[in-house]
Amino acid sequence: MRDVIVIGAGGGGPVVAKELAGRGLDVLLLEAGPRHADPDSEWTHLENDANNPLTGFLRFGPQDRGAPAWYRETPQNSFIWQLSGVGGTTQHYFGNCPRAMPGVFTGYDGADRDAYDTAHLFPFSYDELVPYYEWVEATLPVQTAAMGTKESVFFRGCEGIGLPVQTTKTTVEDSFRPQQNAILQPGGWAGKVTGRDDPRLRYPESTGCTFCGYCMQGCSMPHGAPRNLAAKRSTDNSYVPMALTADAWADGGRAAELIADAYVTRIHTERRSGETVATGVTWRVGSTGEVHREDAAVVVLAGGCTESPRLWLNSALPNPNGWVGRGYTDHFFDWMIGLFDERTESSKGAASAARADFPGRGGMENVGLTPGLQQFAAVFSDSGIRGHHTNGRAPKGPWDGPAGRMIGPELKDALMNGIDRLLNILVITDDDVEAHNRVTLSALPADEHGPVPKVRFHQRRRSARTLANREFVARKAAEVLRAAGARKVVRVDWPPLLLHVQSSMRMGRSEDDSVLNADAEARWVKRLFVADNSALANSLGGPNPTLTAQALATRTAEKIFSTYFGGDPWVAREAPTVSTDARISSRLADVVG
Repeated sequence: MRDVIVIGAGGGGPVVAKELAGRGLDVLLLEAGPRHADPDSEWTHLENDANNPLTGFLRFGPQDRGAPAWYRETPQNSFIWQLSGVGGTTQHYFGNCPRAMPGVFTGYDGADRDAYDTAHLFPFSYDELVPYYEWVEATLPVQTAAMGTKESVFFRGCEGIGLPVQTTKTTVEDSFRPQQNAILQPGGWAGKVTGRDDPRLRYPESTGCTFCGYCMQGCSMPHGAPRNLAAKRSTDNSYVPMALTADAWADGGRAAELIADAYVTRIHTERRSGETVATGVTWRVGSTGEVHREDAAVVVLAGGCTESPRLWLNSALPNPNGWVGRGYTDHFFDWMIGLFDERTESSKGAASAARADFPGRGGMENVGLTPGLQQFAAVFSDSGIRGHHTNGRAPKGPWDGPAGRMIGPELKDALMNGIDRLLNILVITDDDVEAHNRVTLSALPADEHGPVPKVRFHQRRRSARTLANREFVARKAAEVLRAAGARKVVRVDWPPLLLHVQSSMRMGRSEDDSVLNADAEARWVKRLFVADNSALANSLGGPNPTLTAQALATRTAEKIFSTYFGGDPWVAREAPTVSTDARISSRLADVVG
């Protein structure tokens, strides 16, 4: 019997595994997808090879790339861009790590306190989470992003519309700043040579970010670096190596065990003293179909916003208030493209290294993409074709022409003129938690793991506050592009791109509309915790969710340790071990992939 079983090795599960293994607990970490043990040889910069949702090495599917991807039903125009495998969706995240807005927490009393989703606040204060933010920021580590040309163009536009520079990690006013991101700073030859295949960009001649521009396709750069020194601090490069080597870096630590290709199909429970208690899990080995069961004192569910509610429902766990799977928020993205006569070097460097935030509204960040993804971003629309067929939508504003997807000569002009003369801005909305946006079980045929999830978004039924927030930030983004010197500004009007998602298993202040209590423990199943984005109480005011989910997972690990294993909290009294510690690098050589 294990001390702790963690289901899912994405953005949150490895955080709990690392922290509890470092305290000497026996931790089993199960991941349904593959483990890419050697990305240096397994991964490429070929976009279709990486990102094809059916066959790419970064997809939501099993270890065998010849087998079909795992299916989810989506009845509306949308795209679920979530990944399986060790590292989960952090494998293609941009590493951006802003903190949540203070106004989304209980106890906030700022002048803008009524501008947020006040019906779904976190059940504790922002100040209580700050030490956990600091712990994760030191562990990854999170640093001020390295700047490039596209960032200077973005900043010029922000200054042009009168935004001030933000100088603190806590956002208190409309402002812009360099990203705080989890990407190691360039060192040696990194950033000093232009050829992506230059031999000087190998470790140790180069360290940290090499500005290759392929952040969406995992990160093994610089070539030859130990896994825990890869530039982008996705969990497969940071928390997972720490969990697997806890016996080397922590006094009394015990290395966690990782099993990939292990799809958990059921969480087991029993009744004890009138309460339902989690006791273990059953999983299926994808390559063989073998079924295994193991018990534990505590189970941590970290399968993500779609799979966590699916597993709960497939396990027939209690759901008395009907909120399992509800409140699935997506930051109601939009996409703005500025076309410039000057070079923006959009494809160079970290994908996104600059942002602006508008407390109570949301925020925006610059994004540089590779050619295939740039084309995808320009045609992914809910408004039809610009100037031809608009589905009755095509919102109008300070952009050129109606909103919608780019096609034909217009798209050719944008791409043939060069993606390095474009500047993209991602609009990130502070959207309300809405009960009708949810995950349920599909009526379509089940797969080998049970009934598949159905993800339903009522695109036309967004709250008035959400709609107003999206329009506000979209207009600001257009103004920034104009002020930066864009000769043309295009608004694409994206449908739901389920990438920044949260809250489908939310914690909350009330038993009426939440699944978890303030410790992230399930209200109706003792010893069952949730430690992924689905546990977040709301959409954070708009900031990217990974840092907050990892800070919350650190806090959850402490609660597990003190509540069920008699341990003392550590965050307030210890210094974290940084994930780039040399002891981890040396011990990783002994860990069997």
